[in-house]
Amino acid sequence: MAQPAGLIERSDSLLVVVDLQPGFFGGTTEDEPTGLPAAAARAAWLVGVAAAIGVPVLVTEEDSARNGPTYPVLLERAPAGTRAIGKRVFGLVDQPDILAAIDATGRRTTILMGAETDVCVAQSALGLLARGFHVAVVTDATFSPGEMHELGLRRMRGAGVVELHAKGVYYEWIRTLSEARRFQAAHPDLASPPGFVL
Repeated sequence: MAQPAGLIERSDSLLVVVDLQPGFFGGTTEDEPTGLPAAAARAAWLVGVAAAIGVPVLVTEEDSARNGPTYPVLLERAPAGTRAIGKRVFGLVDQPDILAAIDATGRRTTILMGAETDVCVAQSALGLLARGFHVAVVTDATFSPGEMHELGLRRMRGAGVVELHAKGVYYEWIRTLSEARRFQAAHPDLASPPGFVL
């Protein structure tokens, strides 16, 4: 199935958080723009936006005994009842309970963010593409240390995954100035995202 050429449709979106856990930090300094803490902060903000506008959120967690639990703020901002699903594979579609949870949403546009860009995020994106989903990756809410981040993005780009940034996802979901103003007034805690201005 060809990727859509138009904007991301909020009514068809599923936000997927892949393994945003401190164990993937990789020694990158906190102030590096592609560092895991910065990516996690933008991801947590986008999860909050999704929850506020009714976009479902799915969270996976790989080997929490080794990598630590999902950053707590992600689950705090997620829709009520969201929990991290333990992931035992790199590409999430290869685990039946995760694929069933995705299918159960009825959404066909998956927006991925998380760690690591070149492994779990890339394999998940390619697997979803192969199953006919429209797939986008949030480049500034996704992480791998050093050049591995760009190499992962390049792999996905070559396969046809749409690249977006957190700000772009927000505006494709919101669409109008009046709705943006209403959203920011109703959700002042989300009106100042990390690393950019709305």
